Amino acid sequence: MKSSTSSRDTGGLLLAVGAFAIWGVLPLYFHALSEVPALQVLSHRIVWSMLLLGVVVLAVGRGRSILAAARGRTLLLLIASAALIAVNWLVYIWAVQHHHVLEGSLGYFINPLVNVALGVLVLGERLRRWQGVAIGVAAAGVVVLALSGGGSLWISLVLAASFGLYGLVRKMVAIDALGGLTIETVLLAPIALGVLIYASANGQASFGVSWRLDGMLVAAGLITSVPLLMFAAAARRMPLATLGLLQYIAPTLQFAEAVLVFGEPVTRVHAVTFVLIWSGCALYAWDSVRAARGRAAPVVAD
Repeated sequence: MKSSTSSRDTGGLLLAVGAFAIWGVLPLYFHALSEVPALQVLSHRIVWSMLLLGVVVLAVGRGRSILAAARGRTLLLLIASAALIAVNWLVYIWAVQHHHVLEGSLGYFINPLVNVALGVLVLGERLRRWQGVAIGVAAAGVVVLALSGGGSLWISLVLAASFGLYGLVRKMVAIDALGGLTIETVLLAPIALGVLIYASANGQASFGVSWRLDGMLVAAGLITSVPLLMFAAAARRMPLATLGLLQYIAPTLQFAEAVLVFGEPVTRVHAVTFVLIWSGCALYAWDSVRAARGRAAPVVAD
């Protein structure tokens, strides 16, 4: 039994690390597609994801159950979550293509703290003392960048807010990761197809120009769906606190790529902002681990 639990934990860890690592190297992928307009990249991402997820759903025999679940309030919430994830994806693709990977990584560093704040404000969750301090420290970093006149701060805030709200909406939807993502891509597909058809009719389509581009655009379905499904599987196998710590893999990799690969400058204001954000994230992570250990501690009878 212990061996089975250990194997489950190891499997969950590998899935989580794999998912966050894929998200961490996405800037390399989107940068290689810089010649393709961001809206077209997004549209291909949606269409190929829908096709891939459709195959998976049919293979596991989930089609009827997913359609049955996606009705009424659930469908309305999925429409909202689809819009939020589309905004998040589009802004991130645009940011990478316009040399704002640094601001993109900042957005995903802020995101866990936004999740905590939304939980308190919307769901009425109680805020632990150190969580409040963590949010305050990170907010100070955002204020420093804003007061400096950082014109690209909007990228970080839109990414953090859209993904935070997406997570909040999905938390309220009575459907699993596979079903939710499948319905979201189906909802977005008509718009995505419209964009691609319009681009083709005006001679602006990027698909069909070269085998390299075609392959990379088709691969958008894989790089979108696979890490999300890996993350969902990992979440069922491991403690939430551990998963929360691992999520910093992605923005850390993105930050390293921004500086080391794309040569984006780190100004003094950037340095102060990131130190404050990282400090807030570290406090949040420490508090999560401490709280998890407290819940796991055995109760000793008197």
